[in-house]
Amino acid sequence: MKSLLALLSLLALPVLAAEPTLYGRYEYIALPEIGGEVLKAKMDTGALTASLSAKDIETFTRDGEDWVRFRLATKDASNKVYEHKIARISKIKTRSEEDEDEAAAPTKRPVVDLELCLGNVKRTVEVNLTDRSSFNYPLLIGAKALREFGAAVNPARRFTADKPDC
Repeated sequence: MKSLLALLSLLALPVLAAEPTLYGRYEYIALPEIGGEVLKAKMDTGALTASLSAKDIETFTRDGEDWVRFRLATKDASNKVYEHKIARISKIKTRSEEDEDEAAAPTKRPVVDLELCLGNVKRTVEVNLTDRSSFNYPLLIGAKALREFGAAVNPARRFTADKPDC
């Protein structure tokens, strides 16, 4: 009888979701739609969205839809111009330098759907475009993109995934 009860209790357990893949705080990510560029990315659970370092960001209309043209603002980037359809415009809240409790006016950034390759996993995620050239990592992967990859981050580790191979 005990073994029957034990079996029944096992059957009542919920099915567990797949374990997340553990990545380091920094990883290499390929951008197949941006010339196959491979960038160092910071995996940031404190940021909601992903951000790509871009310059000369210009929005325009094509066939009645909103588009954006930009160049990569990364070290050793070519001068190539990329164009993508805008998925949406995000409003990013920043803190005022003088008063940490007071938020500055939100900045608006174009958001595009981009394919990203992390290890051997390819996902399409929303990425906002902003000049990150003053930061060490030209690509920031936020919580929404981390969920798309089924990722968890160990901040004590770095570059745990293989080089992108999608």
